[in-house]
Amino acid sequence: MHERIIGLYEENAAAWDRQRGRDLHERAWLERFAALLPEGGRVLDIGCGMGEPIAAWLIGRGFRVTGIDSSPSLVAMARERFPNHAWKAADMRELALGERFDGLIAWHSVFHLRQEDQRPMFARFAAHAGPGAALMFTSGEEEGERIGEWRGEPLYHASLDPAEYRRLLADNGFAVVEHKLRDPDCGESNVWLAQRS
Repeated sequence: MHERIIGLYEENAAAWDRQRGRDLHERAWLERFAALLPEGGRVLDIGCGMGEPIAAWLIGRGFRVTGIDSSPSLVAMARERFPNHAWKAADMRELALGERFDGLIAWHSVFHLRQEDQRPMFARFAAHAGPGAALMFTSGEEEGERIGEWRGEPLYHASLDPAEYRRLLADNGFAVVEHKLRDPDCGESNVWLAQRS
């Protein structure tokens, strides 16, 4: 089922654009993330979708955003809405931009990868992180796979154990700044905020 994620979002890009909430319940975490960035810094948004609401919030605060997403249709929407920023259709599992950023964010994206595909992502994060770069991502709360449902199809999620995420972060030069499980103020999201040490 994990192999359907890319096609599912691409085939339903317009529906996702309509459905994705813009209420920004993520705001408090975005503010914590932004506080670790230099003014006007460069941010890599991994799984950017159509650029709203996450990238839009960052752009509104003066950050320069590069967004990647596996859905060309969603990337085209982001490019049309925010033409002064960089948008690329790419699979995060092959992320190799040859650039370093002040911040990396993977909000509700990495958890669509299988566990064996999540582990190498931390070296990819490190390869794109400049000195002191912030990294924020969401995960599941415990090791395992979960199958949700969206648009009448299975929606795949996977997570590592929190201890393994901590180890992967440390092994790739990131120190955990804050970690919260099932944040009631953020839609029960499990959020990690780390910084390149």
